[in-house]
Amino acid sequence: MTERAGQQLVAALALGLAAASLHAATLTIGVLSRADDERLDPKRVELGYLGQPGGPISQAVDMAVKESDYELGDAKLQVKVDAVEVADAAGAKAALQKFEKGGAAAVLLDLPAAWIASSATAVKLPLINTADASDSLRASCTPNLFHTLPSERMRADAMAQTLMSRRWQKVLVLYGPSPEDAERSAVAQASIKRYAIKPVAVKPFKLSADPRERALGNPLLLTGGTDYDAVWIIDSDGEFARALPYRTQLPRPVVGDGGLFALGWAPHFERFGSPQLIRRFEKAAHRPMVSQDWAAWIATKAVLEAALEQPASPGAAQVMKALTRPDFVLDGFKGVRVSFRPWDRQLRQPILMTDGQGVVAIAPAEGVLHPKNVLDTLGLDQPESRCK
Repeated sequence: MTERAGQQLVAALALGLAAASLHAATLTIGVLSRADDERLDPKRVELGYLGQPGGPISQAVDMAVKESDYELGDAKLQVKVDAVEVADAAGAKAALQKFEKGGAAAVLLDLPAAWIASSATAVKLPLINTADASDSLRASCTPNLFHTLPSERMRADAMAQTLMSRRWQKVLVLYGPSPEDAERSAVAQASIKRYAIKPVAVKPFKLSADPRERALGNPLLLTGGTDYDAVWIIDSDGEFARALPYRTQLPRPVVGDGGLFALGWAPHFERFGSPQLIRRFEKAAHRPMVSQDWAAWIATKAVLEAALEQPASPGAAQVMKALTRPDFVLDGFKGVRVSFRPWDRQLRQPILMTDGQGVVAIAPAEGVLHPKNVLDTLGLDQPESRCK
């Protein structure tokens, strides 16, 4: 081939690629998070509390898009990820309306429950909550609001099933002083009742330097005076719960927010191809993959798979139609296909039981049955939900 012919070939290829890019459709995915997020303060992140976020969800979103490069290129579909930070609920509402006006196909949310609740109904495009576990959000029955992070009730049911399967029938419940702790304590007690576990006592705890409140912060005093098979600790902050294992009056396991955790994902999971996913994320983000990262990753995968069904004209209506279809399923590296529940838009999924060093069990526990889908034993089932 002559030099001139080679130059002509290169020019022709460049023109072809340019023409292809002109005809490629564009899928816009919004990522909405809070500005100055105290959960991501470096000093707090360094503590590595299980169940807490380890970094921005945009890292998981970017990885999911990169993983789909081949399918997206084959379908001539370009993806634009538009990340926006907001300072309050009003800002979240305005940002969502701007996303909808700009033609976004879906928006992934890393916002507090109150912000989501006050802004989700302002738009019709699909919204996917990746970072808030509040059951109140699921109970809002907002038709365009999906959830990929397990709800608090799902995690509590997973823990109760695990206790039941081990015949740890008597549980001492300790809960912290915050309103969130009180709400989560009620959820835990509902799960305990659901699986016929006996709460031998329900006690508040409090970290305090006041000598008059010594009994509220001393593990030996809190866990003395009664017999139990396990201590269920509810501590949204995490500081007290972290120090509770091996400090109880009786030599018993600690579960909940200390000891054994029920989480959507664990960076030490070693089954169903998960090590490959974990290594890819660690290489991309330079940190372990936690539950919020997995929730953002699977949410992005859901939007991409929905869009790839009709890549020539992807949009919010198409994504919404796919996500709500009964046969729309995803591979989440958890051993079973996961899907969205039609009543509350929660992603059905197994829950990993971990002590921070390995996964010791997976819920639903063996022997737990359900007439339709055993994953619906985690969280409010359709007959229990007010969403129809």
